[in-house]
Amino acid sequence: MNEPLTLKNRLKEARREKKLSQAALAKLVGVSRNTISSIETGQFNPTAKLALILCIALDKKFEELFYF
Repeated sequence: MNEPLTLKNRLKEARREKKLSQAALAKLVGVSRNTISSIETGQFNPTAKLALILCIALDKKFEELFYF
């Protein structure tokens, strides 16, 4: 099993649960809407700091938002 580990996320689902747009979440955590979009689509992995800020903003544990 030599597959590379790919970090996946449930950011879109968690954001929708809180009834936030990408722009609203971006403003809340201090990044651009494009950054939120790129994380949701798996094109960009957030830094540890941003991942934790997203968890706090969405009231989720890290393992509820991010997984392999």
